[in-house]
Amino acid sequence: MKYLTAVHTDAGVGKCTNQDSVLMETADTEYGQVLLGAVCDGMGGLAKGEVASAILVKAFSGWFHKEFPEILYKGMEADAIRNSWTSLILEQNQKISEYGLNCNVSLGTTVAVMLLVDNIYYIMNVGDSRVYYLKEGITQMTVDQTFVQREMDLGKMTLEEARNHPKRNVLLQCVGASSVIEPDFYVGEFERNSVFMMCSDGFRRVIHPEEFYERLNPASMATEEKMKEKAVYFTELNKARREDDNISVVLIRAY
Repeated sequence: MKYLTAVHTDAGVGKCTNQDSVLMETADTEYGQVLLGAVCDGMGGLAKGEVASAILVKAFSGWFHKEFPEILYKGMEADAIRNSWTSLILEQNQKISEYGLNCNVSLGTTVAVMLLVDNIYYIMNVGDSRVYYLKEGITQMTVDQTFVQREMDLGKMTLEEARNHPKRNVLLQCVGASSVIEPDFYVGEFERNSVFMMCSDGFRRVIHPEEFYERLNPASMATEEKMKEKAVYFTELNKARREDDNISVVLIRAY
């Protein structure tokens, strides 16, 4: 499997600071090309959210270069990825929390991280950054760890009510600001000529999934230049629709 990629991030309308951090790493191995992507959304409203997201992205980059090769050549057990990532996130949760205490500030970050090896995806999620899969249609791969998602899961709230609820942005946990972290982990197979979209909530909140599929379906993503153009297009569409959060996306086409 090989990949075309595009990354784009923007502070958004009326924001002085971009608290999002994104990561894209690829390497050629005996298993073919492998890819690691991550989107971390520093907490808007929490001081120095950009520091928290940058700390976590740097940690995953280090993991890819130092720890992942050993896991890869031991045979790529899903539990090994889950345990390694969980340990990394818990360690960085403590590190970010201690940084905040020393600086007398509150900070935290979401994380959606994905590893592609051969035809297998491994995804871990804390918070409400998302991963989507586009093939014949568009599928949301992650589940938001938010107040409104929990209420929907319990049957206490509809999707329409969740979209307009005053607590729609309230996270149940985030890295650096939660005493207990329980990441969600997903593993499964994917196909050639498919697309993954990883994004912060500012990229997808005011755009319907079908709008994404119309322009980001695999047939429309023939080159990295076109992929970058589409990432910029949706960023500017978000801003035109008055999305006021930071806006970040990672696009990956497998072929």
